[in-house]
Amino acid sequence: MAADRRRAVRKEPGATPAAANDGAQTLKRINLAFQGGGSHGAFTWGVMDRLLEEEWLSFEGISGTSAGAMNAAVLACGWARDKHRGAREGLDRFWRRIAEAGKTSPMKPSWLDQMIHPYRMDYSPGYFFFDLMTRLFSPYELNPTGYNPLRDILAEEVDFDLLRRPDCIKLFISATNVRSGKVKVFDTSELCVDALLASACLPFMFHAVEVDGEHYWDGGYMGNPALFPLIYACQSKDIMIVQINPLHREKLPTSAREILERVNEISFNSSLMREMRAVHFVTRLIDQGQLSGEQYKKLHIHIVEAQQAMVDLGASTKLNASLDFLLHLKGIGRETADGWLARHQDALNQYGTVDLVETFF
Repeated sequence: MAADRRRAVRKEPGATPAAANDGAQTLKRINLAFQGGGSHGAFTWGVMDRLLEEEWLSFEGISGTSAGAMNAAVLACGWARDKHRGAREGLDRFWRRIAEAGKTSPMKPSWLDQMIHPYRMDYSPGYFFFDLMTRLFSPYELNPTGYNPLRDILAEEVDFDLLRRPDCIKLFISATNVRSGKVKVFDTSELCVDALLASACLPFMFHAVEVDGEHYWDGGYMGNPALFPLIYACQSKDIMIVQINPLHREKLPTSAREILERVNEISFNSSLMREMRAVHFVTRLIDQGQLSGEQYKKLHIHIVEAQQAMVDLGASTKLNASLDFLLHLKGIGRETADGWLARHQDALNQYGTVDLVETFF
């Protein structure tokens, strides 16, 4: 499996652990990249809740898409208020508010779902009806006012003026331009509630979000997440990707629902696959001496993921906003991050921990 291959990556020649000096952990600064995936974004909450316990770890930039965009903005806002503690408290408050808002949703696991798989909604009448309606009618017909329950939560949880402070974490939020099909990356100076909603705008559920005269859909189609802003606008060579959408599935999808779910997974991973191959190409040229290491940045790529756990969840759980499910994902995220730190902590600021060829080729 991919996780096993990542654990097998060896240190580069000459790399030395950046562990402790006289018992004190060396400060390390990295970039983060958060994938989107609806309620599955609570996995990222758990990953960051664990990483933020480490006072030696800091962050230069975060690229996020959809739920990853919201995690990024909430984390950065909390960081601006009170560093590690503020970021953890902000993420905790945000996801608990999501759960509170989800109490009124008709999409909940049925008694049959709870017997077969406690978090899925494959047999939920509410989920079935919603899924059917979104295939027959557009959001402009089903939701003519364009109501989005996330708007008020984001407006109250994210202080955009605070994010624009020069010492704040740099943010890069991806959305897809509906007319051009190009990725749009909103940087910190452009961020607003509408930009975050645009990044998470699934076209079968919400109206396209207008920002400065352009209309946008979910950023996952073109950048989930986009890595190039972190390469061009940040100094740190380390990019830690918190991956939600599985790259690999053993089981062949055969039902209509399974096929659609797998198509969505592949399309939402395609941009990351392309960027990782480009990163490998440049890295190889640097290693071969064909490109200057002074002019081109040799990246250290890290991935935190729990592929098997996410594969087992199923796509319907992306709309399950119950608190017990979100806390379940948070627990998986914390456990995964804890294991990653135990294996790879010394690699940060030293070398990458992902075999790009095995994982993305």
